[in-house]
Amino acid sequence: MAKGGRYKVPLKRRRKGLTNYYKRIKMLKSGKPRLVVRRTTKHVIAQLVIAKPQGDVTLVAAHSKELVKKFGWLGSTNNTPASYLVGLIIGYKSQIVGVKEAILDIGLFRAIKGARVFAVAKGAIDAGLYIPCGEDILPDESRIRGEHIASYAKILSSSSPEKYQQQFSLYIKKGLPPEKLPEHFEEVKKAIIDYYDKKLKETD
Repeated sequence: MAKGGRYKVPLKRRRKGLTNYYKRIKMLKSGKPRLVVRRTTKHVIAQLVIAKPQGDVTLVAAHSKELVKKFGWLGSTNNTPASYLVGLIIGYKSQIVGVKEAILDIGLFRAIKGARVFAVAKGAIDAGLYIPCGEDILPDESRIRGEHIASYAKILSSSSPEKYQQQFSLYIKKGLPPEKLPEHFEEVKKAIIDYYDKKLKETD
């Protein structure tokens, strides 16, 4: 371990690999709110954050649990369609608090085309939040709607029924055939749009 009068112990979050301070400083210098997107093994979380001298302040947040509790989502709470819907919610909530623009903060996630963090960004953009983001890195509409999941489920149901039952057990338990995911996605998307359109009219 390095020693000496000039040696400085790295910040705790840098030592643990939790924060890239170089990226963080660049984002803070922009002076704009950050759309912070994080994933756990089961959920997607989005927060609209502004930096204050005393620390970050969260203006609004959206969690994939909301999809289930408020809008009747029956699919996975950690896949691409769910990520988009969380983005849609945070985008509308941003409008309610008067924020029109933000920069995307994906933390330590790699910027991979079509990744779930960019599905969140796409949802927020569609809800009216301006995010400087290249169109080519966002997932396409078929992935957002879960058509790739529905197609795979359809193939698996005929080729390997046992594996189909195992892999999509949560969908089946909730009463959603995975082949119907795109249709269910559209229903929940419409419910979110209708709900927040009403909220926005109430704040006008």
